[in-house]
Amino acid sequence: MSRLAVVLFNLGGPDGPDAVRPFLFNLFRDKAIIGAPAPVRYPLAAFISSTRAKGARANYALMGGGSPLLPETRKQAEALQAALGGARPGDEVRVFVAMRYWKPFADETARDVAAFAPDDVVLLPLYPQFSTTTTESSLKDWNKTYRGPGQSRTVCCYPVSDGLAEAHANAIRGVWEAAGRPAGVRLLFSAHGLPERVVAGGDPYQAQVEATAAAVAARLPELEDWKISYQSRVGPLKWIGPSTDDEIRRAGAEGVGVLVSPIAFVSEHVETLVELDHEYAELAHEAGCPVWLRAPAPGTDPHFIAALAGAVDRALARAGGVAPDGNWTCGAAFGRCPCRETQAGARR
Repeated sequence: MSRLAVVLFNLGGPDGPDAVRPFLFNLFRDKAIIGAPAPVRYPLAAFISSTRAKGARANYALMGGGSPLLPETRKQAEALQAALGGARPGDEVRVFVAMRYWKPFADETARDVAAFAPDDVVLLPLYPQFSTTTTESSLKDWNKTYRGPGQSRTVCCYPVSDGLAEAHANAIRGVWEAAGRPAGVRLLFSAHGLPERVVAGGDPYQAQVEATAAAVAARLPELEDWKISYQSRVGPLKWIGPSTDDEIRRAGAEGVGVLVSPIAFVSEHVETLVELDHEYAELAHEAGCPVWLRAPAPGTDPHFIAALAGAVDRALARAGGVAPDGNWTCGAAFGRCPCRETQAGARR
């Protein structure tokens, strides 16, 4: 019998009103989010978390006071463990969850994985598209804390995974058909944005978001009018665009409805349940969009869970290291891609 540990990474979210401010502090003190030196970053994180806490608590109150991200992620972990266990009846499989900015933190999960004493460890971020601000930050956090046994392999991204694309396409089609297949609807793939300078520095996130959206749209010929936009902008820096709010206003001005899909998210949380379902829905009404629909995140869709299980199997077939899953290769412009860095190190 072999012991396999799979670690799912996600951002995390406050589990109650009292956790909102420390969660925000953990987020903004991360060097991947604010690149200033620690003596500047920490006071700035304290200031931002204090000033944003009240508004953030109001948003989380719309979801019952806390984020559903951890329960959602645990459901995905349970589904993945069942899928892997069924395919590997001779092995002992455990799927763990490690959050970046709230409990369970990486150090707690690392102790649990070490106590399990695995023969193999697969690190699997629940960020389909790689970014230095999400995947890289989570992996660095894990690598600082894990000291247990096991041959480790990392799946850095899976933007064009068939199962991921199928899960998104099924969710979009289901919402559109439940609404009576309305005509004149634009499919809007909305992803969390990034400052332009992050992408200019070699981060492949935007290119991978575009690849995911194209893979999903190819499965939806009945919704041929589609665009990509970016949400959740904060701070004074210029962010990649177009912004989701600008695209909603554009759709209203053109007299078309909007069906929005959270293309970079695989779980429901504040950016889907509040930003999309409340803030952008209200904006769509004000802009005059005749239709506003929102497709759910993949969650535990069987196609998505099968995609994760397949990514684990393919990672185990490798000797080790970091690699994307599926038919994806970052281009020469994306120097922050970890598999490119690994390949460059192997050549030296």
